[in-house]
Amino acid sequence: MNMKVELGQAVDKILVGLGIDMPSFKLEYPENPAHGDFSCNVAMIYAKQLDMAPKILAEKIITELKKYLGEKLSFVESISVDGPGFINFKIKDKVFVEEIVATALSVGRIHRSGGRTSKKVMVEYTDPNPFKAFHIGHLMSNAIGESISRLTEGSGAEVIRACYQGDVGLHVAKTIWAIQKEKERSKNEKRGENLGSVTEKVKWLGEMYVSGAKFDDDEAVQKEIAVINKKIFEKSDKDINEIYVQGRKWSLEYFDIIYASLGTKFNEFFFESEVADNGIKVVREFLKKGVFTESEGAVIFKGEDYGLHTRVFITSQGLPTYEAKEIGLNIEKFKKYPDLTESIIITANEQNDYFKVLLKAFSLIDQNIFTKTKHISHGMLRFASGKMASRKGNVISAESLLGEIKSLVMDKISDRELSPAEKEEISDIVAVGAIKYTILRQTIGSDVIFDSAASISFEGDSGPYLQYAAVRAGAVLEKGKKSSYAKVSKDKQRNKEGNNQNSQTESQAQIIPRPDLVGILPESVTLLEKLISRFPDIVEHARMEYAPQHVANYLITLAGAFNVYYATNKIIVENDPLTSYRLNLTQAFLITMTDGLWLLGIKVPKRM
Repeated sequence: MNMKVELGQAVDKILVGLGIDMPSFKLEYPENPAHGDFSCNVAMIYAKQLDMAPKILAEKIITELKKYLGEKLSFVESISVDGPGFINFKIKDKVFVEEIVATALSVGRIHRSGGRTSKKVMVEYTDPNPFKAFHIGHLMSNAIGESISRLTEGSGAEVIRACYQGDVGLHVAKTIWAIQKEKERSKNEKRGENLGSVTEKVKWLGEMYVSGAKFDDDEAVQKEIAVINKKIFEKSDKDINEIYVQGRKWSLEYFDIIYASLGTKFNEFFFESEVADNGIKVVREFLKKGVFTESEGAVIFKGEDYGLHTRVFITSQGLPTYEAKEIGLNIEKFKKYPDLTESIIITANEQNDYFKVLLKAFSLIDQNIFTKTKHISHGMLRFASGKMASRKGNVISAESLLGEIKSLVMDKISDRELSPAEKEEISDIVAVGAIKYTILRQTIGSDVIFDSAASISFEGDSGPYLQYAAVRAGAVLEKGKKSSYAKVSKDKQRNKEGNNQNSQTESQAQIIPRPDLVGILPESVTLLEKLISRFPDIVEHARMEYAPQHVANYLITLAGAFNVYYATNKIIVENDPLTSYRLNLTQAFLITMTDGLWLLGIKVPKRM
């Protein structure tokens, strides 16, 4: 039962009866619980149109709503008007109690906001470039993209996770130029091959890129780099091609290590080298149709004609720019998946103007791609030193940030009675959770100021705080297995829906209410029960708005409510039959918290 939907439909029907054509309003959750469980300002929206005072209209709507209380709105305890015309609804406590029992019995299932649909959605995110560092900006894109992918899966859609990587272009040419110079200085020693791990090799590639990028203002060097860039596309130079193939391989191996630590499994990898030729072909085809224009030997899109800015798609050397390759990429996406209903692209907001031009070009090339493509941009991850920049050599790699936070977590749990392997696993999970939560708790388009110490706090607005609340609930349920007021299930089957990345605790998959005690329920409920019942609606809201922060903010409130409940109630009390319900409530919280964290791409460790 979706109480919010049913209330909305009832109010909608009354407004139509009063003469409002296609009414539009929202039911909200009041900040003050004393105001009820739902609230709406519909009377203030339509009072002027109906020539009534808002409070009078609110009372009229309430009079009509009360006619449904014994039937369609049997879950409503009372309806009242507040202030200038707010309508408040209080739901019967027994409804929340029954919802808790139902949730506790849904062991092993992710809360979903809808059933299976025919939608097929591609989400493109992370997009690191071989021969360059996997930096903290890629962490931003990965955290957001993975969460949006999971939210979309939660609606029942099929999600294709895609990663687009720039394995050709000037950044590669600059790196190879620097490597060649390094070889000349080192008497042709193969320095990269002499390094040990793939991490060291990729770090060296990053150093070579920075070395090559230092000469951006040197006209002579730029001519040499341009020659290398052309040879990379043509594959006409054996030495250059050998360096290119080896460097690309190292980079991709390294990226796979990072993806695994972040919990992302891509379905598709697209590369600039594979879409470039088709991008050139399409641009030249639509050059003849007037979409593009020739200018000084280059092919451009005159964005000024559409209130945008002009961008080059093919250089005077006949090479594709990022723009042309982007054309090839998106055509390839829809060629490979012709039944895509939506293609979501996630990048930094520095590319907003770039994508405005691209999407305008697509509106003239392929309406299907244009209408189904959505660009979502995020802010920057910043520190006290300011914005990182790979050209200047002060890039902050994802690995270094993860390592720093993992080290801080390790120090924090150093005195715990845990094995070295447990400490290693916990530190990994908590570090990733700390970074992802810090990114996802804010509106996607805004910058994130990262505070290392605050990010790993077990108390307050942090990922570890949420993980700790879940672990605490799991510990209670472990004790509950030994209680005479609970029954232990032998069914340990894990969730098989989605992409199998939901990490549920062992206790969550085992404890169920004793059948003979299911009917013994409390007379009143706390804020915790009410918050748990909101979860599916919060998830749907986050999905519709592509806004994981709604889930993150909800989970902080939920964890706070559980901690208050835990502090003020003894959950397991012998000779108290309500122990069964309190265990149900604890399990319902754990299921909801674990599912919510999964939607953010965050795991729950077994211990903390």
